[in-house]
Amino acid sequence: MNSSSETLKKVLKVIERYKFLLLLSILLSGITVVLQLYVPILFGEAIDGIVEEGHVDFSLVQAYLVKICLLIGVSSIATWIMNMINNRLTFSTVKDIRNKAMRQIQSLPLGYLDSHSSGDIVQRVIADTDQMGDGLLMGFNQLFSGIVTIIVTLGFMFSKNLEITLMVIVMTPVSFLVAKSIATRSYTMFRKQTAARGKQTALINEMIGNEKIVKAFGYEDKASERFKEINQELREYSQSAIFFSSLTNPSTRAVNNVIYALVALLGAYRIMSHGLTVGGLTVMLSYANQYMKPFNDISSVITELQNAMACAARVFDLIEAQPQSKDLDNQLQIQAGQIDIQHVYFSYVKNQKLIEDFSFHTNPGTTTAIVGPTGCGKTTLINLLMRFYDADKGEIMVDGQNINQVSRHSLRSSYGMVLQETWLKNATVRENIAFGKPNATDDEIIKACKEAHSWEFIRRMPKRLDTIIDDESLSQGQKQLLCITRVMLCIPPLLILDEATSNIDTRTEVQIQEAFDKLMKGRTSFIVAHRLSTIRNADNILVMNQGKIIEQGNHETLMAKNGFYKNLYNAQFANIQE
Repeated sequence: MNSSSETLKKVLKVIERYKFLLLLSILLSGITVVLQLYVPILFGEAIDGIVEEGHVDFSLVQAYLVKICLLIGVSSIATWIMNMINNRLTFSTVKDIRNKAMRQIQSLPLGYLDSHSSGDIVQRVIADTDQMGDGLLMGFNQLFSGIVTIIVTLGFMFSKNLEITLMVIVMTPVSFLVAKSIATRSYTMFRKQTAARGKQTALINEMIGNEKIVKAFGYEDKASERFKEINQELREYSQSAIFFSSLTNPSTRAVNNVIYALVALLGAYRIMSHGLTVGGLTVMLSYANQYMKPFNDISSVITELQNAMACAARVFDLIEAQPQSKDLDNQLQIQAGQIDIQHVYFSYVKNQKLIEDFSFHTNPGTTTAIVGPTGCGKTTLINLLMRFYDADKGEIMVDGQNINQVSRHSLRSSYGMVLQETWLKNATVRENIAFGKPNATDDEIIKACKEAHSWEFIRRMPKRLDTIIDDESLSQGQKQLLCITRVMLCIPPLLILDEATSNIDTRTEVQIQEAFDKLMKGRTSFIVAHRLSTIRNADNILVMNQGKIIEQGNHETLMAKNGFYKNLYNAQFANIQE
């Protein structure tokens, strides 16, 4: 876990890019503070000009009042400009950190994304950075001016009375120690609070995103109970965080009030010994108050800063997560499409074996079907072919090139992939289809739509290819047809179909299968299928179980073996007959 100081260093490193704005803010803060602190001196001089009744120097008092008004006006303008700069500095910093987080998400391995809920990641990038921005803004507005106020006030106080100033300095560490002891505890509570908030966001995202499943299985009450538990946890951490942070301000105020009283006592004594005038004591009391006010303000800011640093720590945990292995610039050159997997080992979790000593070879232009029971490693094999995950051991070769020695982009762009799971972005039909080929013409897109049989419903849309759609505006079958159309448009040299027609009606499936047969002709293809009747014409069928190939051959060869494949096929056929 990052400490508050370590997190602050990381934030300051991001702010370093805007050091000109930072220096300008500090300069304006200094100007504002000096002008504001010079005003008490003028008031003191004006008070000393009023000695007693009948001995008032009105011209002197008037001159001082004019100067006071002028200084207050200049100080106000400088404060306004400083606040504008602080706003820009804060939100530029938040923007940069968000950009870093988003770039990091793109480079993270799928293993990280699979092990962290999407709601928690969204919480870090959106809500946590917002909380951090609020704390930084308050910090910039009050922290800089507070520090400058303390330094400049001491300078003015030294010029007026050395004895009182030294007494104030000696008492100052007490206020610091009180604030620090409370701040350490509140930071821990804020870390727990933000973590609980992330869990809550993840649960809400999970329940709303799967609302139909929740209702279908009557999970509403259990979902409410889970939310209630996390909400209670969040309430407890929030109360503790606010309680400890709220102690800071009154504690430092109590210490500062004692210092103020001591200044008044010592000043009164110095007046009686003629070492200080009444105006001078007024100035010293004003400066004592000015000196202590930043400590009160800073103690208030500490609450927000501790919360901001706790949120920033979660964002930096994401930014500093181990990225996927470095990508090389070498481009994959597909000539034939021959795939060789040699002694590959892989597991998602250490000590939980999945794929062991896996080897097979596909000839160029052939179709390989992968079948087997649930959890046997079919989808895992596809993940390895696409380098969504890297093998723990062994080699995967495409046309004699190790896929770890070429760029992921060139590898993945060589595959056309249609999954059982569909995804569409909130954009036009054209943009969704041309996802992998942005420069495609309308004629190319329409041709691909007709081959994939998606043109039938697209042409009935209000604006056809220009119709805005999202992931919820189409049926599951229509979404899958659009995903198939994407692949038809790109015409890749390698093809992966993972239950690509699972959500399509039988009549359309026959037509799609004809289109796929045409697309797969002369291309190396992999088909993951549960309906074994759809892969009878595959050149090679890999029968997997527990991460290993237990049988392979074409349909006729495997049926003749009377082994695992025949049992799977007959069981499926028997179910259909029933």
